[in-house]
Amino acid sequence: MQEVKIWHNPKCSKSREAMEILQENKCEAKIIKYLEEKPDVKKIKAILKMLDIAPRELMRTKEDIYKELNLQNELDDDALIRAMAKHPKLIERPIIIKGDRAIIGRPVEKIAEFLKS
Repeated sequence: MQEVKIWHNPKCSKSREAMEILQENKCEAKIIKYLEEKPDVKKIKAILKMLDIAPRELMRTKEDIYKELNLQNELDDDALIRAMAKHPKLIERPIIIKGDRAIIGRPVEKIAEFLKS
């Protein structure tokens, strides 16, 4: 089986549910606590490519920091990526990575199917 990684926030209920699903599927995943091990711009771009989404789709747009930084009016994708690198709280979670593919584990029911694929 390919190595599985999870960008995990232990304080997030969905992220904790994702960890339970990984355990139920007997999947030992490398846990990346991305709020502590802040991903750089290069890692965020790699995740975006795996997810095949635009930067804003990876962002938690209801976070206070999103509004404080006025990101709703930001049109430059690179600026959004830099904001996520500087403020990883803006990154949606959990992210499950398997090989060269990734998903955002919301709803968490998607995770088990992803692991089997």
